[in-house]
Amino acid sequence: MILDSVGIQKILPHRYPFLLVDSILEIDRLKRIVGLKSVSINESYFQGHFPGKPVMPGVLIIEGMAQTGGLLLLLEIPDREKKLLYFAAVDEARFRRPVVPGDQLRMEVTVLKYRPAYCKLHAVATVNGEVAAEATLKCMLVDRDPVTEPSEAPADAAVGTRDE
Repeated sequence: MILDSVGIQKILPHRYPFLLVDSILEIDRLKRIVGLKSVSINESYFQGHFPGKPVMPGVLIIEGMAQTGGLLLLLEIPDREKKLLYFAAVDEARFRRPVVPGDQLRMEVTVLKYRPAYCKLHAVATVNGEVAAEATLKCMLVDRDPVTEPSEAPADAAVGTRDE
C-alpha cells in the first residue's frame, strides 16, 4: 500500500462520509493510479438504496473513481490546499454490475490528457476482476475560496434587543 486513509486525507479535501477511496495501491505519476474502496453495509446510503437489496449508487462509484484520479493530479500541485478539482464532464459512463456490501472496489484511473488546470481521465472500477463501472472524466483545477472566519460583534452591539 502506498497511501492509507490518513495519507489520502493529507491530499484530498474530502472527509467521511464522502471520502470514497480507502487506500492507494499503485501510482505512476501523471499516468496511472489504483485505489481501493472497501464497501461496507455500514455505508449511510445503503439505508435507502435499496432497503432489502443494498446497491452502491452509480454516482458514488463515479465519485470514487474521480477522487482516486484527483489524488494522482493533486500530487503534482505544490499549493494543493488552495485548490479544488471540479468535474467538467462525465462522458461514456457505463455500469456493468452492481456493487454491494462486502465488495472491494478497485479503481484504476489513467491520464488521457494533462494540463495544469485541466485533465481528462479514463476510469475503470472492478470487483474481483469484473468491470463494475467505467467512464471518461474531465476535471478542472480551480482556486479554493479563502476561508474567512465570521467577525465577532461586541456584546453591546446586539441588534433587535427588547430594551429599545
